[in-house]
Amino acid sequence: MFRFGKRKAPSSSKLASSLHDEQTKNSIILNSIEDGVVLIDDQGIIQLFNPGAAAITGWKRDDAEGLDQKSVFTFVDSKGQPVPEESSPFQRALKGGQNMRDNNANILTKSNTPIATSFSVSPILDNSKQVTGLVGVFRDVSEERKEENQRAEFISTASHEMRTPVAAIEGYLSLALNDRVSTIDSRARDYLEKAHASTKHLGELFQDLLTSAKAEDGRLTNHPEVVEVGALMQQLTSDLHFQAQKKNLALEFIIGNSNVIDATTTANANDKVVRPLYYVLADPDRLREVITDLFDNACKYTDAGKITLGLTGNDTVTQLYVRDTGHGIPQEDIGHLFQKFYRVDNSATRTIGGTGLGLFICRKIVELYHGRIWVESVLDKGSTFYINLPRLTTQQAEAMIAKQQGGQVSDTPEPDTLVTPTSPAASSTTNTTVPPGGAA
Repeated sequence: MFRFGKRKAPSSSKLASSLHDEQTKNSIILNSIEDGVVLIDDQGIIQLFNPGAAAITGWKRDDAEGLDQKSVFTFVDSKGQPVPEESSPFQRALKGGQNMRDNNANILTKSNTPIATSFSVSPILDNSKQVTGLVGVFRDVSEERKEENQRAEFISTASHEMRTPVAAIEGYLSLALNDRVSTIDSRARDYLEKAHASTKHLGELFQDLLTSAKAEDGRLTNHPEVVEVGALMQQLTSDLHFQAQKKNLALEFIIGNSNVIDATTTANANDKVVRPLYYVLADPDRLREVITDLFDNACKYTDAGKITLGLTGNDTVTQLYVRDTGHGIPQEDIGHLFQKFYRVDNSATRTIGGTGLGLFICRKIVELYHGRIWVESVLDKGSTFYINLPRLTTQQAEAMIAKQQGGQVSDTPEPDTLVTPTSPAASSTTNTTVPPGGAA
């Protein structure tokens, strides 16, 4: 008589023998993966350098281990020029004590060949939360970067070329709709107005494609200067008031926790509200573009209620936010929201339409100034989009203004001056929402 049952796998297999202890397991994993893995102590000395790291950098394992990481990892910009040591992902993770991701890092190999890499650096913390070392994982993304550049170049060229005939068509349609130029009946006018609106939308699409391509390859026009964000936000609230009115939405501007300025009185409130000054170094036109885009989205997806533009901060962070009482965003979509061409797939977005480029462009602009943008949302209750930017002290702002007036352009503050918040949509560090009425 035969008995059937589960057959126990033999414990003497080759794999089981090779995985006998944890050290062997770790060694097999580190030696098998293609990604580079490096372990650095708190003095910057390389303690572990796996074969993947050796293959990418051109440094032999025995040569790299025991050296200062600066001797092995030379970070350069897209033009091959060395970047400041404090801007490297290792130093940023060491100073901040937080995970640091850099998808646009470039390093020189041992033979001084620049290669495109993606870096993720995690600090090792002891019981007192002090950094005792760093673990870096990196990979060669040269081929991916090359393909991305080719796609961006195609989109940029195609968008630029197609904008010209579209602009011509829009111009001719405008002339046809001008009573001083032509006479048309009501039916023809209706058709031409629809064609004009569609052509205008097409022109905006090409402009978004061109802007996104420039944002990816660093060609985005950018003229940073010292900006007092409170004044900028007040002016924007006044300018955007009528757009909200068209949908019967209330619009307010909140400074800190208690200073609420109604949009209808913004123009007269400048001299009446005592508030802290929030200085940042950024291009005011680009900041205006970001806030306007977030406001437009809030209007599109809010059927009733109000939209709030807010400003707060602490000693190191200036925080702007746009809050609505609209449809909200499903949690599964939030992590992808700032990706290029990504759109939430629901009845509202299908009805309203869009390209999926607006939030991607917003993220790229905010990152120009070492800032972070993210969203917090509850479905059917509304969303709040936050932007954190490095805050300048009054002394820093005055010094930079003096330099700018003297013809010198100041650099954007380095990331380590920022209490860096992000979301999964932006990077791996933790979002920081400044409490209303934060330190001024």
